[in-house]
Amino acid sequence: QRFVPQGRVHDVQAILLNENIGGVPEIMSLLVVGSIALDSVKTPFGKAEDALGGSAVYFSCAATFFNKARLVGVVGADFPAKYIKLLGKRGVDTQGLKIDGGKTFRWKGEYDYDLNTAHTIYTHLNVFADFKPEIPAAYRDSENVFLANIDPSLQLDVLKQIDSPRLIACDTMNYWIESKPKQLKRLLEHVDIFFCNDREAREFSGEHNLLKAARYIFSCGPKIAIIKKGEHGVLCVSKKFVFSYPAYILEDPFDPTGAGDTFAGGFMGYVSRAKRVNEAELRKACAFGTILASYTVEDFSVNRLLRLGKKDISG
Repeated sequence: QRFVPQGRVHDVQAILLNENIGGVPEIMSLLVVGSIALDSVKTPFGKAEDALGGSAVYFSCAATFFNKARLVGVVGADFPAKYIKLLGKRGVDTQGLKIDGGKTFRWKGEYDYDLNTAHTIYTHLNVFADFKPEIPAAYRDSENVFLANIDPSLQLDVLKQIDSPRLIACDTMNYWIESKPKQLKRLLEHVDIFFCNDREAREFSGEHNLLKAARYIFSCGPKIAIIKKGEHGVLCVSKKFVFSYPAYILEDPFDPTGAGDTFAGGFMGYVSRAKRVNEAELRKACAFGTILASYTVEDFSVNRLLRLGKKDISG
């Protein structure tokens, strides 16, 4: 059966599925550690105030199309209870969600018409500034782990609390590349899949060419580099193969916030159900990640994801 989900897969030659979205019977646990935020966003097409956001939120809402996500993060006493209920209803396990007495991490940004660059108005870390992830005992057997964009020292500390993970992936950003390069390299010694965007890959490696940048990433430990290129898609590189997957071209993009984290959630959600991690499965994971990210940018927050069913991504 050829996989053609609602017209959102446009590289059919790269994606030939032998099973549907639910074709793998065994489900292995998936843990995400990252930020949970209240975002205020303005684009040329509208605005939202104190919307549900954060890397762990976008990731987990996307991952739940394939698997139940275990979420570890921190919020303040001002975090709306309705959002916690929403996550639980979505299939996100929130045992690892800590509620502190301060205020929740808040970010405010604006986008121009090209929607490529967010102009930050303010970032208030609040309780997230002192976030030290504590992994609940029930999560320590997690087989698949995604370390969203936080301090690499904290990411490494998370791994010390996990018993024997099958697959470890992480994301980062230019701030950590510039401020904590040694800690990031120590982390990558333990990571299987490294997510970054093209600018971060070049800055981290000192290489302009992305294939050379990927080789440098491999020298630090990871076996696979996922290099996100925004509206130009994603590049997946290993020592044995390389392929690119184009972004889905939208008529009405609305808000790109969280698209990269959504991609990672779809990718890791699918991979957590795969019996093996090989080129064929990684191509499918990139497809699902791209499809889900394309939906995310059609509305603020995770609103578009919440209106989707499996049929919307699996055809």
